[in-house]
Amino acid sequence: MALHILEHAYRLGTIQPGDLIAEATSGNTGISFAAVWCSLGHPVTIFMPDWMSTERMALIASFGASIVPVSKADGGFLGSSSRSEALAASTQRVFLPCQFSNAANVQAHFETTGPEIWSQLAQVGLTPDAFIAGAGTGGTVMGVGRYLRRRNPSVRIHPLEPAESPTMSAGHKVGHHRIQGVSDEFIPAIVHLDELDEIVAVPDGDSILMAQRLAQHGLAVGISSGAHLLGALKVQDSRGAQAVVATVFADSNKKYLSTDLLRPEPVRNDYMSPQVEVVGFRACQRVCALCIDQPVAM
Repeated sequence: MALHILEHAYRLGTIQPGDLIAEATSGNTGISFAAVWCSLGHPVTIFMPDWMSTERMALIASFGASIVPVSKADGGFLGSSSRSEALAASTQRVFLPCQFSNAANVQAHFETTGPEIWSQLAQVGLTPDAFIAGAGTGGTVMGVGRYLRRRNPSVRIHPLEPAESPTMSAGHKVGHHRIQGVSDEFIPAIVHLDELDEIVAVPDGDSILMAQRLAQHGLAVGISSGAHLLGALKVQDSRGAQAVVATVFADSNKKYLSTDLLRPEPVRNDYMSPQVEVVGFRACQRVCALCIDQPVAM
């Protein structure tokens, strides 16, 4: 997606070689922006809430980008966006990718992630009945959703949000949560809820426990991946045991070593993860199809 946005901007002539790129991000996309754009000769300045994991900030800095941490008192994520816009207004030759409103973000996932998911499932004789993903920028759920619906108009596309911060359901920022990279402080402009099916909410503590369990079975993933698996299981419960529900594991656990992912997490009675047994998984090129035994229906 980072490369797609840059290529699109060059085609439109809205960026020139050597232009400064400034962006507000909660982490993962900022890492990709720094890796791609710095390597192509662009200076990069990333504005990021200062409560994101230290590993995220270290990775961004390792690629040569500058980081401007923004505290809650200074506006958090919305403050990060405002500061990137202020830099562009006061400095010449600054390009704003605007990942949360840039249609090229959605198009990147429509052209790449969606076809990849469809083809990988086809290799094991499956077609998706549903897809679920958290809305960080919203590019994944919107782009993949549009592609899958082109192939199968009846497929269900579900956005996921933390139960502690139901921003999409409420229509505005509510509460706080620990699933970094999902449900920031607003609904991204590229997220069109009228194109999507029911919003699925999962607790952040349950997501942490699920990610911990996956790591113990050889799939070392981040907290949002634990949330995505729980969301996929909830969707499968609603559609029947034979339903094929696709999701994505967006990153590894290496960017969360300083977070609650590596700390004991209390188990609540309403958590789903204690009822899930991971039996194994099989690899098909770059896809892992999890084998799940869920003895208690939710």
